[in-house]
Amino acid sequence: MTIARHSSATDAGRLAGLEEPESSLRDRSRPSRRGRIGGALDRARRRIYLPLLLPALIVYVVLFIVPALYGMALSFSSWAGLGTTFRWVGLKNYTGLFSSPVFLSSFWNTLVLTAVVGIAIFLIACGAMIVLRTTKGHSFIRSAVFVPFIISPIAIGLSVSFLFNPNGLINTVLGLLGLDGLQRPWLAADNILQVIMVGLTWSAAGFYVVLLMSAVDGIPASFYESAQIEGANLLQQFRHITLPLTRDMISVAAVLWVIAGIKTFEIIIAFTGTAGTPPLQARSLAVEQYLRVTGGPAGGIPQMGSAAAIGVIMTIITVVLILLSRRISRREPLEM
Repeated sequence: MTIARHSSATDAGRLAGLEEPESSLRDRSRPSRRGRIGGALDRARRRIYLPLLLPALIVYVVLFIVPALYGMALSFSSWAGLGTTFRWVGLKNYTGLFSSPVFLSSFWNTLVLTAVVGIAIFLIACGAMIVLRTTKGHSFIRSAVFVPFIISPIAIGLSVSFLFNPNGLINTVLGLLGLDGLQRPWLAADNILQVIMVGLTWSAAGFYVVLLMSAVDGIPASFYESAQIEGANLLQQFRHITLPLTRDMISVAAVLWVIAGIKTFEIIIAFTGTAGTPPLQARSLAVEQYLRVTGGPAGGIPQMGSAAAIGVIMTIITVVLILLSRRISRREPLEM
């Protein structure tokens, strides 16, 4: 009787839809057609992935990875170029650099230039993010401020050096205004780094203004309309809307500037290269590396190993600063 009642209950459950039929259970145990097709596509993609990636991977390894490894190995050697003796010296190049006042001055100049110009550029860019969003003709203004970035750094360096020449426009205007006390030998060794930073800020700021304004354009206008209804002024709108929603782009811009700042070279050469070797107060790591490759500080004898060591140090500094900037800007993702 118990078995009969159980069988009857099972049949009743099936009729009422409370228990799945055996055919449904068999279908569920089998992979669906869509799943089989998706698995086949995945396997096909995996088979063609490596053949498609391989050419680019070979080019990258040959043109980037191998030269980078060769440069790193060269930094542990003493070599003056083709036709000279190559010998290993271990860490001698690195210890020699960090005991050299010339290198330490270049190292410090590079850090100061990257930090000061970077702060100035992002203050200008943030000001533009506040003002240009509501300014008529903002598209034209963006184009105008971007123009210096596309001009050759050599041309900018020469132009700024003419402006700050002892008899140049800056001192002339100060004299006409009766501000003779503010006239300076701007291109003297003690002042030239500050003048270079002014020229570099003017030439680079436009790029970062355009970059960050492109992120501002992606913010819905309704956010600002709601903030205005609540009585928020421009600074409050920037703090609570613009800054949080453009932080990712600001982080990208900071990484780009760190890379560009560490590699600063052309504008310094434009200021001082035509008159001879750049003074110690104006040298960056890139300039010092160039002088060691060409034999400038060694009486015409190239120092390839020392120059390669400077390149390794520049790479390490760049990676450290990028990691710091990414960590500072790291946050939880915002959803709009």
